[in-house]
Amino acid sequence: MPAASPEIQLRWIKRVKPVAFTACLIPAALLIWRAATDTLGAEPIETITFTTGDWTLRMLMITLAITPLRQLTGWHALIRLRRMFGLYAFFYALLHFTTYIVLDQFFAWQFILEDIAERLYILVGFTAFVLLIPLAATSTNRMLQRLGGKRWQRLHRLTYAVPILGVLHFLWLVKADITEPAIYALVLSILLGYRIVRYRRRRASQAVAGVPKRATP
Repeated sequence: MPAASPEIQLRWIKRVKPVAFTACLIPAALLIWRAATDTLGAEPIETITFTTGDWTLRMLMITLAITPLRQLTGWHALIRLRRMFGLYAFFYALLHFTTYIVLDQFFAWQFILEDIAERLYILVGFTAFVLLIPLAATSTNRMLQRLGGKRWQRLHRLTYAVPILGVLHFLWLVKADITEPAIYALVLSILLGYRIVRYRRRRASQAVAGVPKRATP
């Protein structure tokens, strides 16, 4: 079945985008409501930390899923949603990091630095957050133009490193039941595996056709 025309796709995306934008805010709104009504449970800081961490990973997975979806379905207009989901991933990562700095450690910078140095899962999570910052800062069309397409693409390859570090952060944090981080690891493996397979097939096709190989997958 052929994909819809570009005009139809664009109209559909324009209708869906505000709904998706609002839906992405719901987890944060629910946390605020639960905090206001004192229903965060016996460990409120832990609840906020895990919830914001979960939604950071979910937004990263959704962002990575956009490219396979548009390639497999022919709905190329889906690319217009990728930036929004990527920025929401940064938003929830920022909430996750702020919860640790403000609510958990109360700006005790010495203890924070010791935590980062001594606990591997915190170091990995902190690294993932730091890598997200330039991605969010350069997500606009203006920054794309300033950096140039090739430099922008090289920088945004960090998109692949961040979820890997995020999953490792979650996996090493969990002490008993690793079911949830294992699910994230499986989803991430599928999304990255798809890209690797597609890249190798393209290189093989280019080699047969005598076309110069592209450097980026």
